[in-house]
Amino acid sequence: MNPFISGYQKFRREVYPKNEARYKALARTQAPKTLFITCADSRVMPSTITQTEPGELFQCRVVGNVIPAHGNAAGGVTSAIEYAVMVLNVEHIIVCGHSDCGAMRAFAHPEKLAGLKAVQSWIEHAESAIALAKEQHSHLEGDDFLQALTKENVISQIQHLKTHPCVATRLRKGTLELHGWYYDIGEGTIEQFNEVLGSFIPLDAFVPEEVGQEV
Repeated sequence: MNPFISGYQKFRREVYPKNEARYKALARTQAPKTLFITCADSRVMPSTITQTEPGELFQCRVVGNVIPAHGNAAGGVTSAIEYAVMVLNVEHIIVCGHSDCGAMRAFAHPEKLAGLKAVQSWIEHAESAIALAKEQHSHLEGDDFLQALTKENVISQIQHLKTHPCVATRLRKGTLELHGWYYDIGEGTIEQFNEVLGSFIPLDAFVPEEVGQEV
């Protein structure tokens, strides 16, 4: 039996009836405020870690949350960015890396990718992150180096994102914000890159103290 039948039945029986009006509205239009670019890894669930509902996140899932610089590859990632920014007018773009990323392990050891031509080609878009990690974090090993590499990759992909004309234009107008996240799967925590400090800090630190407090 298809393993998803029972899940679908539960959706039809319990979830859809409670949210029927919302789904019918979403069937006509969508107006997400955020483009969420993250890895294809099955353990990363954007709607779960942000506790968002259908229609709130425009998602782009790609190996290693890699974003080719403008002009390097006019593929699915580029088209998703253009559509989100120019048609949906999103106000935020989140680039989210994560712990134990298989793509990052592969990026760090390209010699292990013999026969995987598509993956090898994709690695080229992470070369700057790999170079920075090896230069600045050579004292680290194992999971510590992997984490450093993953964070460098997030920063690198944010820079690639800024090369896209539609993004650059909106940034100049002040109508778009970029966010670099690192999600630790085991700990359930998120860190965000702070450009002023040049480091990742807990996402909670970006939230004003009064938010979430009872009035």
